Amino acid sequence: MGRGKVVLERISNKVNRQVTFGKRKKGLLKKASELSVLCDAEVALIIFSSEGKLFHFGSLGTHNTIDRYRQFHFNNAFEREDGEHDQNQSIYQAVMKLNAKYQSLQLLNRNLFGEDLGSLSLKKLRNLEKQIEGALSKARKCKTKKLLERVEALRKLDSELEQENKDLKEKIERGMRLCEENLVVEAHADQRANHGNWY
Repeated sequence: MGRGKVVLERISNKVNRQVTFGKRKKGLLKKASELSVLCDAEVALIIFSSEGKLFHFGSLGTHNTIDRYRQFHFNNAFEREDGEHDQNQSIYQAVMKLNAKYQSLQLLNRNLFGEDLGSLSLKKLRNLEKQIEGALSKARKCKTKKLLERVEALRKLDSELEQENKDLKEKIERGMRLCEENLVVEAHADQRANHGNWY
């Protein structure tokens, strides 16, 4: 007796779903690899799990195959419009160049943060080291300049505060002298008044 028809639907049990995903994903990746080897086909496979984890296989690298697919799809879409084809092709090539530049800059950025260094050659690692040293040197110069500017600003502030302190001292001394003079004048006035009372 043969197997009945299996109904394909989402597995409700989370554990069973994860187990099935793991097994089927492994089988699918294996089949993709076998297809590329046995038939000399360019194969790219991308899988995102329900948790958002990425799994991929590319016989020539997934990026290369996706770029080839885009170019193929783009060329076929505009093949019938002969007049626009050349213009569209040049636009596509410009977009692809910009995309490659963007990917390259992203990789360089990751490299500068110490990521994805395993694939770099010794020469590229030396160049990266020089770039980092150059960037560090510029950062140190900028930091030193800002520190010197801060020190200069603090010196200026210190000088201004010193001058303000000096001015306040002089005002206080003038005020004290005026008070002393007023006291002396008042004392003389009192003495005269007292002398006048004696007579």
